[in-house]
Amino acid sequence: MDFYIFSIVVLIGLAVCDLVVGVVNDAVNFLNSSIGSKVAPRNVIMIIASLGILAGVTFSSGMMEVARKGIFHPRFFVMPELITIFLAVMLTDIILLDLFNTFGLPTSTTVSIVFELLGAAVAVSLIKIYTAGNSFSTLVDYINTGKALAIISGILLSIVIAFFSGAIVQFVARIIFTFDYRRRLKRFGGVWGGLSLAVITYFILIKGAKGTSFLTPESVAWIKTHTWTILLIGFGFFGVIFQLLAGYTKINILKPIVLIGTFALAMAFAGNDLVNFIGVPLAGLNAYNIASAASDPLSLPMEALQKPIQSNTFLLLIAGAIMVITLWISKKSRTVSKTELSLGRQEEGMERFGSSVLSRNIVRNSHTAFSFATRFLPVSLRKRIFHRLDSGACRLSPSIDGTAPSFDLLRASVNLFVASAVVSFATSLKLPLSTTYVTFMVAMGTSLSDQAWGRESAVYRVAGVLTVISGWFLTALVAFTVSFIFAFSVYYLKLPAIIILLILLISLVFHSYRLHFRRQEESSVMESFSLKNISDANTAVNASFEQTGQFLKEVGDSLGLCFDAAFSEDRQRLRDASTWTDKVQKWANIIIANTFETLFLLRYYAVDSTQKYAKTIRFMQGIAESHRDIIKRSYVHFENCHEGFSDLQKEELRRVKTYLTRLLWNTSIMLRQRKKVDYDYIANQSRKLEALISEFDKNQIKRIQGAESKMRLSILYYAMMENSLKIAEQTQSLLNIFKDSFKIK
Repeated sequence: MDFYIFSIVVLIGLAVCDLVVGVVNDAVNFLNSSIGSKVAPRNVIMIIASLGILAGVTFSSGMMEVARKGIFHPRFFVMPELITIFLAVMLTDIILLDLFNTFGLPTSTTVSIVFELLGAAVAVSLIKIYTAGNSFSTLVDYINTGKALAIISGILLSIVIAFFSGAIVQFVARIIFTFDYRRRLKRFGGVWGGLSLAVITYFILIKGAKGTSFLTPESVAWIKTHTWTILLIGFGFFGVIFQLLAGYTKINILKPIVLIGTFALAMAFAGNDLVNFIGVPLAGLNAYNIASAASDPLSLPMEALQKPIQSNTFLLLIAGAIMVITLWISKKSRTVSKTELSLGRQEEGMERFGSSVLSRNIVRNSHTAFSFATRFLPVSLRKRIFHRLDSGACRLSPSIDGTAPSFDLLRASVNLFVASAVVSFATSLKLPLSTTYVTFMVAMGTSLSDQAWGRESAVYRVAGVLTVISGWFLTALVAFTVSFIFAFSVYYLKLPAIIILLILLISLVFHSYRLHFRRQEESSVMESFSLKNISDANTAVNASFEQTGQFLKEVGDSLGLCFDAAFSEDRQRLRDASTWTDKVQKWANIIIANTFETLFLLRYYAVDSTQKYAKTIRFMQGIAESHRDIIKRSYVHFENCHEGFSDLQKEELRRVKTYLTRLLWNTSIMLRQRKKVDYDYIANQSRKLEALISEFDKNQIKRIQGAESKMRLSILYYAMMENSLKIAEQTQSLLNIFKDSFKIK
């Protein structure tokens, strides 16, 4: 039994780890509406969410049924077999969720745990069937296949219903309130507040009642059978209160709606998803305790797990405390939240996801269908609808922390209201669904109705949504497959397999942490380039100059690396330089986007005074393109094992590199440190470089005529020369704009 005591200890340790990675992934469910709308300072939002989690933990007094008997029938298994299943499940769950967290993709902890249980149970069942010499058709006796099929159908159904529910309700709400909703809240605020809070209150009752200990079964049954009574009373009560607040005070009634909705979703998450993280280890502990009390603990069928088992309230509170601490300190939870916020934000900007063939076809066909459908609407009605859906008339103003929200409070309230309604309705009908899928798809539906997916961003947003959805189905496939393999390993190898898998787990988590840390550093640099929080034109212009200086330094550093690697034919360093081009291109795109923001701030200046500044867009693009061409050509040339440069060519290119990098670095220092631009020095350096390249061009022609240089090498040589000259010219053109002053006169 010592081995199984060790296994239980491992399961408990894995439960703590699973709580951490699970909260990181599921925090997006209840935080994003509040964080995205900037309804309150982040600390206030986190406190409300933490209270919701602790409340939900106290409601979660029942053991998760699916861990004990939802996917398999425990009476066909003995304790060692169940321990094998549970170990495989927990190891897989941590690896899978941590992987999704690292890449910022929200997935369903419910779906992952269900398919992990299914995969491990199938593996152990097949071993038992093979050992007993029975037919594999008897697998259905061990596995609850109906539950798995219900989960899959629930996934598909919840995705569709949540998306269209969010889109329809948001469209109606926006038609009524428009983007300039504050004035209309005085007239219709009571109706909207009463409806929203009635649904959210019912959501709290129906999701919390089934697990709470202070409501009798009769009270719970009454709540479920008097849905409309509760909703109508709530609508009348909250409607009167909110109408008075909207009409006679300056309180924005959408704020309490969003904050209460955040509390409700956090409570539902803790009350229902908590068992996804600790249900399996607790089921293993119960199996061990039951077996230990028997005379033959290793052969006793686990039929006792069929009976309801009450969870220890103290353990639930400890789990809740771990969840709250993780919520406050985890950086990965913010990464997951950023994915949904970037896909649903109202303003245009840099997109996280690239376009795909499928997203382009979806957007193209949807646009065609929409254009065709609108032809049947009367022109006057069409104009009226478009006028009420015009988001340009009301820009999102910065919040307390100085940053602009991703969307307004009206959309945040719709997200919470519709998500609560869909989850409550499905729960009342005992339909399986994922809270993650519902909240995410509702947010995407409301974004669509708010025209956040305009023609400038639609293909990228749709590609992002498709990526997240495909990840959901990948969750099920990977969870089943990996837990299946892990269960086989633990069953046959016992302790060595557990140790090896634990080492694998630690290694993967460590590497994912390092990867996430690097991605966070890159993201922080990108965010530091943003001008979203700047409202003064002169400050924006100065900031863009500093950013340009940093950009030129990166170009100089990467080109220096590329030239040196090309001289030594170092393919690894060229590969590093090649990956550097992606970062430089992103920086160029951000600075260009900032230029558009700055031009908007300069809208009150004369066009003549801003036209020159606008030319920085062309020069930045030119530098980025020439930079990429030099590095990509060099990388491809030597990756294909083509001939390297001669000593004479190296010496010529080395002189070109010296002039070019000095020019870039000196310009960078002038811009970043706000030193007075020595335009004559830079212009002189540029002229010397041009003369040098002209001389080397003649030398290369002689080498070609003398058959001293191969064709591919000559192409690379000329590409490096010509692009270096272009970069110098574009840099000089930038300085021509910046030389007079760091401020618009």
